[in-house]
Amino acid sequence: MINTQHKFKKIQHLCQKTLRLLYPDRCPVCDRVLRDTLICPGCAKKIRYITQPFCYSCGKQLEQEEQELCFDCSRKKHVFRQGRAVFQYQSPVREMLYRYKYSNRRDYTEFFAREAARLCGGWVRGLGIDLVMPIPLSQKRKRRRGYNQADLFGKRFAELCGLDYDAKKLVRIRHTAPQKQLSVQERKNNLKNAFKINGNVVNLKRILLIDDIYTTGSTIDAAALVLKQSGIEDVFYLCISIGQGQ
Repeated sequence: MINTQHKFKKIQHLCQKTLRLLYPDRCPVCDRVLRDTLICPGCAKKIRYITQPFCYSCGKQLEQEEQELCFDCSRKKHVFRQGRAVFQYQSPVREMLYRYKYSNRRDYTEFFAREAARLCGGWVRGLGIDLVMPIPLSQKRKRRRGYNQADLFGKRFAELCGLDYDAKKLVRIRHTAPQKQLSVQERKNNLKNAFKINGNVVNLKRILLIDDIYTTGSTIDAAALVLKQSGIEDVFYLCISIGQGQ
């Protein structure tokens, strides 16, 4: 049995090596072909990461050390417990995420997931998470796009952190308008009854939701509400990128 597993891993490694020769890694910023790295050293310097101080609730970058919450979170109580993000939603990350979502640049997954594991993996492992799950797309949007970028990112992040992952427990049962086109109140109404639990979650207490971009938190809150109504005690989230806090 051990010998069979060893052979399988060897074949898997050779397949991955062959794929990299046929489809080499490219820098997610400038698209240059790379060797033994996931981003050009020069392009890496252009990216702005979330660093201390950041909002204790949603994870947005803050300007003042003495602040605990951003302006939005100081006025609003979220359904989720706490969240973090890896990058600030600024150029070139903004353009990278657009290509990741709409231009089939699934190859960016490894860079996003490895950076998330490097910077937020310790925080996530310390939460005692029972299951990681992505914010689902509607079937209509997934058919049109061909994939869910939050699923790609979340699955690889969970693998790197040694966490259980399930992309089918939470489903979107109603197609909704793009959130970026709506006001805060319209976002809330847009997401009412949009999610449901698929299957048994009775043994799950702490969930980590995965998404690509956090703006107002309406999507995370809507999903977290369904989870908590099903008996989940705490819902946390991790996003690739997040807007600026105040």
